[in-house]
Amino acid sequence: MKILITTLLGFIVTATQAQLPKADIIPTPKGNVTIQPVFHASLVLEFNKVAIYVDPIHGADTYKEMKKPDLVLITHIHGDHFDMKTLNGLDLSHATLLVPQSVADKMPVEWKNKIVVLHNGGNTVQHGIPITAIAMYNMPGDSTVHHPKGEGNGYVLNLGGKRFYISGDTEATPEMRSLKDIDVAFVCMNLPYTMDVEEAASGVLAFKPKIVYPYHYRTPTGFSDVAKFKSLVNAGNSSIDVRLRNWYPDIK
Repeated sequence: MKILITTLLGFIVTATQAQLPKADIIPTPKGNVTIQPVFHASLVLEFNKVAIYVDPIHGADTYKEMKKPDLVLITHIHGDHFDMKTLNGLDLSHATLLVPQSVADKMPVEWKNKIVVLHNGGNTVQHGIPITAIAMYNMPGDSTVHHPKGEGNGYVLNLGGKRFYISGDTEATPEMRSLKDIDVAFVCMNLPYTMDVEEAASGVLAFKPKIVYPYHYRTPTGFSDVAKFKSLVNAGNSSIDVRLRNWYPDIK
């Protein structure tokens, strides 16, 4: 019998995990990148035997068939991105945790030697992978700012010469719009926390990634219209490959 549980997000999920979407393969001049969508804003990238977990939530059992993490990227402190219960259940014995300061401040002191803090605009190389932190935030002047500038990071990773952008929770900021040479992007869209599909499409059309995955599209009342997002993007630029995947396979 499946046991229903309610997450911090208010989602109803099952303790028996549903089938994850099929992994995608992105070829690069230096080997393939495997993209495994997991749940909401969680995904796993694998390149040259390096497993990169992004915002792992949803319980450690979700990841039990995957390679143990070598690098964990966390965008910010909200529970749908930073979940200590999931992290404690993972084998982090050989992992580096790349996080903003706000997340580092909430991690156990015994993890100190595993943590690398990156501020907006900062750069680092981890496991041979160049990474840049991109500011993620709600634009000033919004009636409710859920994500103040400077508290969280989006990330750009260079994997085999291709550039992967992970937006985190953001609006279509100047920093997003000015990105260059992005091959693969993961872009959020859920009011009232980030942005609507129109703004997300506008941002994507500004920086023109070759491939874009809408993710983080659950709202308090349902789901953002990712099909509309795809239509808007392709009406503006038919060469952008908009890939729709089910990031909520076990929500009832």
